[in-house]
Amino acid sequence: MDNELNVTYITFDGHVEVQKYRYLYFVIMFTAYILIICSNSTIVCIIVINKALHEPMYIFIAALLINSVLFSTAIYPKLLIDFLSEKQIISYSACLFQWFIYYTLAISEFFLLSVMAYDRYVSICKPLQYPTIMRKTTVYIFLILAWILPACQVSIGPLMIANEKLCYFVLKGIICNSTVQKLHCVSSAVVNIYGLIMFVSAVPLPLLFILFTYTRILIITYRSSREVRRKAAQTCLPHLLVLINFSCLSTYDVLVGRLETNVSKIVRLIMSLQMILYHPLFNPIIYGLKLKEIYKHLKRLFKWSRVICIGVGI
Repeated sequence: MDNELNVTYITFDGHVEVQKYRYLYFVIMFTAYILIICSNSTIVCIIVINKALHEPMYIFIAALLINSVLFSTAIYPKLLIDFLSEKQIISYSACLFQWFIYYTLAISEFFLLSVMAYDRYVSICKPLQYPTIMRKTTVYIFLILAWILPACQVSIGPLMIANEKLCYFVLKGIICNSTVQKLHCVSSAVVNIYGLIMFVSAVPLPLLFILFTYTRILIITYRSSREVRRKAAQTCLPHLLVLINFSCLSTYDVLVGRLETNVSKIVRLIMSLQMILYHPLFNPIIYGLKLKEIYKHLKRLFKWSRVICIGVGI
């Protein structure tokens, strides 16, 4: 038990064991994983192929969708293997690695949303300076920092607790997240303080920055023509919907590991599934349907797919 950590997977209030429906769970989650990969990759490919979409806003959207695929890939393969296994176990080191990837990509999402908000702010509030500010070099620097900075931030946490003694070997939930710290014999004040600092810098600060930029956009567009307001709403609304959705899920995920509260199994399951199932599917749907240029190319793609299917007799 020193080297391995038993992970308790989906358990309902009715005490129905996961083994009883494991093949059903496997099919559902495997289907979801394929949908996540296909839906996100489709929009990324549309952005890459069409030169008209090689603008900072669409490049950041592609990065956000790639982040969703990476986020899902860090979770789903292990989850699918567990559904087909008699015992759902994971080594402590592997659990810490999953924790590192999970939070690195989650924080990256907030960073990317912050950059997207700044891009919209410059585009709408400073249109004449936009080509000068949002150059290709600037875009590439933002993208690199969006993944490098979170990785540096998050890596400190697992390194600090890698050698901590474990007194418990059952992890509540379906993935390795901040609840891992509840397995330690002694709760580390330093780790808790660092985790709180990281949470503040990763969630509230980007959130405040995004709200500030959108408030400025709202003030500027309110004084402008109806066409400017329509364009601003069309490009900003998808970002706000994704931001609100992900902020609520992330806040719950972090706080449930910090606060000494016993959350019911069904609530924990529903929130975990939203984080790993609903949100990665939410992004491509929002950007695919709400952004006119992407939606136009999607319609064209589906039209050609239908013609090809009819042509081959499917």
